[in-house]
Amino acid sequence: MELTVQKRETFGKANKALRKEGFIPAEVYGSGVENLHISVNAKDFVRLFKEAGESTIVYLVIDGEKQPVLIQDTQQDRLTQDVTHIDFYKVKMDEEITATIPLKFIGESSVVKDKLGALNKSITEVEVETLPGDLPQSIEVDLSVLVDLEKSIHIKDLKVSDKVKILLEPDTVVVSVLELRAEEVVEEKPADVSEVKVEGEEKKAEKAEAGKGENKEEAK
Repeated sequence: MELTVQKRETFGKANKALRKEGFIPAEVYGSGVENLHISVNAKDFVRLFKEAGESTIVYLVIDGEKQPVLIQDTQQDRLTQDVTHIDFYKVKMDEEITATIPLKFIGESSVVKDKLGALNKSITEVEVETLPGDLPQSIEVDLSVLVDLEKSIHIKDLKVSDKVKILLEPDTVVVSVLELRAEEVVEEKPADVSEVKVEGEEKKAEKAEAGKGENKEEAK
């Protein structure tokens, strides 16, 4: 994947005008290389980022020269969600790097489908070590193997190239199926109307008796 960019001479507040023109200010940096200030066509970058993500080598074309990089970080406007700044990390194709790779969950657990259990995803991405050219865009996790309650998929179960090393313990749980617990329904007993009625009659009788006493006092 290639992305043509231009060297940038604007900084700070001047970048606001650059963004209005449809460009994104960006930086290129890496181990043993000098930082480079560039601008990127916003539409071109959005189109490429949707396909490449942060785990695919992208070749920046600068003055006709191609430089292999990873999209290290992006900043977005809180309101519009437009990308406002990009960090590219320049890599050496013959040196191993570490990168974070997203997990792609595919298939469906029959236990979950039958509503007997619920998926519990412990992790959704893993850190790997490999040569830049061998970086996978994602690692698939096949949920269809989860056919029993309390069954789990571990790091050691993931299928990756032997050129890629996942930097997590093999027994680390990726996803499991937990048994659904039936909700306890507490039935509310209807109020005993007869007790309320009896209590009401007793109070009426007490008031009537009290009234008779008052009448007797007045008659004296």
